[in-house]
Amino acid sequence: MTLKSRIIVPLLLSAVLAACASGPDNSVAYVERPAETIYAAAFDTLDRRQYALAAAQFDEVERQHPYSEWARRAMLMAAYANYESNNYDEAISDAQRFISLHPGNRNAAYAYYLIAISYFEQIMDVGRDQASTQQALAALEQVVRRFPESRYATDARLKIDMTRDHLAGKEMSVGRWYLRRGYHLAAINRFQTVLRDYGNTSHVPEALHRLVESYVSLGVDQEATQVAAVLGYNFPGSEWYEDSYDLLTREGISIGDAIEQADPSFLDRAMQRLFG
Repeated sequence: MTLKSRIIVPLLLSAVLAACASGPDNSVAYVERPAETIYAAAFDTLDRRQYALAAAQFDEVERQHPYSEWARRAMLMAAYANYESNNYDEAISDAQRFISLHPGNRNAAYAYYLIAISYFEQIMDVGRDQASTQQALAALEQVVRRFPESRYATDARLKIDMTRDHLAGKEMSVGRWYLRRGYHLAAINRFQTVLRDYGNTSHVPEALHRLVESYVSLGVDQEATQVAAVLGYNFPGSEWYEDSYDLLTREGISIGDAIEQADPSFLDRAMQRLFG
């Protein structure tokens, strides 16, 4: 089951009984009709998964009856239909307009969530610009901040972790590129950013190892040993620690004593000095 098929649309059930009382009409030409008739036609089109047409029909409700209760419902339904048709810009625009016009409405939480997942689904590969990822993170964090006890916040927290991991992956990708080309200081800055800003992501062990590689390449053995000690203390069984240990051993740099003498206070001092 896809994300779109699982998405929660709380106002659907509340409106369906009233909507289904009227017959379907898929035309979006301007023919003056009661608001509930247009809404019912749009809902029927949505149910048939003709999302782009449904969005246009929901817009027609607002165009003909802008001050009706049906227009308020249709505005958010148009946002949802645009989301389902992958028309994310329109979905975001519709949801933002709903929030600006009805900030205290009980469905405002869903509007914020719809904005967030519209950005979230536009997240690109880590090799590309991450503007949508940053927008997704900001929007998801806004859902959690404004509606911490809502069902949407629960899902937003999971997506925040995924988004942060994605941003950390971007930093790692750039850092590895610098490292391969010998730009060691630039690489170090990227790997330190991962540790400082994305310390709870899956990229931390590799970021520590890449720092060891960078420091060894610069001939800064003490820093390399301290980072390796942090890596060995926190991720003793990881492949990244094994790689760091093998690297230091080949370079004739002893790490054993540093690991054995490592303690939380030492690690805290090392982390503060090395990674800010």
